[in-house]
Amino acid sequence: MSFLDLYLNRNPLITSPNEAGDVSAIVYGIPFDSTHSFRPGTRFGPDAIRLAFNNIEIFSTRFNVDLEAVNIEDLGNTKHTVVASEMIDMVGKITGELAKKEKQIIILGGEHSLTYGTYMSFPKDVGYIVFDAHYDLRDEYADIKLSHATYLRRIIEKRGAENIIHVGARSFVKDELAFKEEHKVRTIIDKDIRDGKGVKLVKDAVSTFDKIYLSIDLDVLDPAFAPGVGNPEALGITSRELFDMVYALQEKKVRCMDIVELCPTYDNGATVAVAAKLMSEVIAMNIAH
Repeated sequence: MSFLDLYLNRNPLITSPNEAGDVSAIVYGIPFDSTHSFRPGTRFGPDAIRLAFNNIEIFSTRFNVDLEAVNIEDLGNTKHTVVASEMIDMVGKITGELAKKEKQIIILGGEHSLTYGTYMSFPKDVGYIVFDAHYDLRDEYADIKLSHATYLRRIIEKRGAENIIHVGARSFVKDELAFKEEHKVRTIIDKDIRDGKGVKLVKDAVSTFDKIYLSIDLDVLDPAFAPGVGNPEALGITSRELFDMVYALQEKKVRCMDIVELCPTYDNGATVAVAAKLMSEVIAMNIAH
């Protein structure tokens, strides 16, 4: 039996006008937030992003791609679980099966712990670039080894940091800095972005990658632009700065993107609008590649 049949509810909410055409992107949601440490509710993120996506214009003027004419296959959400290890196993199997289809994968979270299962389903040579206000390099948080605050450390322990780039951190503890320096994790800090260096630094950082896994934790944005997140942090980047850096990836193939930490309960509509736009633009960017 396919893992897709076993673990996904097959209840799509994204309506694709061109269902007869070749699939350009495959979407699925992971409504999991059991290791949250501040605001609960990111489990409602996947369906909120879908609703926003269905209600924005999806013609990309930047890439001249009309997503109204594209087949976007929505597989629905994963089965419910509150156990992190079960979620990681489930999404790893789903993503591994989908990766064989050689289609772009869009994953809607949910909290950031899910990325441990999804990214590890790809070969090590797929570059990983993450936009996040936090390093997520703690050894444990609240006596838990695998959580949204530790997932990147778990990845580096398994794979090393050679193909990992972290962008936008501005909130962390000293132990995370020590781990980052010990393992030589490449970073682009928020000050570099504010100084106008973000786009060039991102381009340079991914220059050796042929394929990319893109992870966007929406709390990388300042709360003025993204109030509806699980762990908001002041003094963040703007939505324009984020999009400009994402556009800097346009010469690469984005094999998979996850959008995580949207917390609709605390949103005023701004955060989910950014998430939906990111989804539409990254799909269009991949088609235009």
